[in-house]
Amino acid sequence: MMNLGTPLKPGATKLLLLGSGELGKEVAIEAQRLGVEVIAVDRYPHAPAMQVAHRSHVISMLDREALRQVIAAEQPDLIVPEIEAIDTELLLELEQGGQRVIPTARATRLTMNREGIRRLAAEELGLPTARYAFAKTREALIAGTAAIGFPCVVKPIMSSSGKGQSLLKTAEDVDGAWRYAREGARGASDAVIIEEFIHFDYEITLLTVRHAGGTSFCPPIGHVQIKGDYHESWQPMAMSAAALAESRRQAKAITDALGGYGIFGVELFIQGDKVLFSEVSPRPHDTGMVTMISQNLSQFELHVRAVLGLPVPEILNLSPAASHVIKAEAAWDNVHFAEVDTALQVPTAKLRLFGKPDTRPGRRMGVALTLGADTDAARKRAETSAHSIQVVPQDQG
Repeated sequence: MMNLGTPLKPGATKLLLLGSGELGKEVAIEAQRLGVEVIAVDRYPHAPAMQVAHRSHVISMLDREALRQVIAAEQPDLIVPEIEAIDTELLLELEQGGQRVIPTARATRLTMNREGIRRLAAEELGLPTARYAFAKTREALIAGTAAIGFPCVVKPIMSSSGKGQSLLKTAEDVDGAWRYAREGARGASDAVIIEEFIHFDYEITLLTVRHAGGTSFCPPIGHVQIKGDYHESWQPMAMSAAALAESRRQAKAITDALGGYGIFGVELFIQGDKVLFSEVSPRPHDTGMVTMISQNLSQFELHVRAVLGLPVPEILNLSPAASHVIKAEAAWDNVHFAEVDTALQVPTAKLRLFGKPDTRPGRRMGVALTLGADTDAARKRAETSAHSIQVVPQDQG
């Protein structure tokens, strides 16, 4: 029998979010619906999840002592990492001392480093992937790209949302890719992964939930990325029975190896019935924001249920649905969202404006969610709604 406490009272069930962006905000909301006390942590004040949490702390989560002090002061029942920029060695130490990290400290450490997760998937589990190599110097990058061949993709081994990622078409692109990868890397690492460019038919996110009752899968989500960053997604993604079965096999293999409870975003390339593993995140996935309108249980509710040890029933796609990002075009410290009424005139449209305190070019500021008779119709509606919104500086609002 699962017992949950009362927020702000002795015996409260306390969840500490490490990372307080738009995904963390939805996790906080779902946790609070079950009476969980939520503490949000991020490197900047007024982050989205901080705006709905019971308390918040502003620290660099790469600062071991600052992170240790917050955890010691809060004494959370659950530590839920929501970003990659965290001192994972400290999480490993804390877990060994009895602290519960979601899904596990090892999973958090492996998945924030593309070298760790690729070696686990390809070399230990034998999952099919693109050919790859690693480089820690410009000279090693030149050799690696020559071995893999062009075109190829270069990414920092530690980054997120497409930061530092380049598509190289010729050897002349190497120097620029090396500089860009170093600029986009998180943490102290300056290593990169070089990947064979895969001519896939489409790519999917298979949201995979490990919970007390076993492993469950959401219907596959199709998505488009621009420069490695999520731009739009839709559910369900039509695919053959063979490709779906193989996708589930690979997703279960990698999530079983990582262990723990919670939702994992498993990214896969599909070529006919052939499936290639790409990446996995041990937390809600940006492409999975579509589940806020498409499913009976969103990825955020599934994540909270799983980490609390609560039942996860059948996951249903209620309708073809889509999501489309709303991005800023420039750097401003105070913005307004214009034409919200126009965006909401699109049939079935819902908006999630994240409440980020400032902008930079290309920063994701919200998402439009829509239903449709099929996914093509839903995608058109989501694009129309998202493109109706104008992110403008305060003096133009």
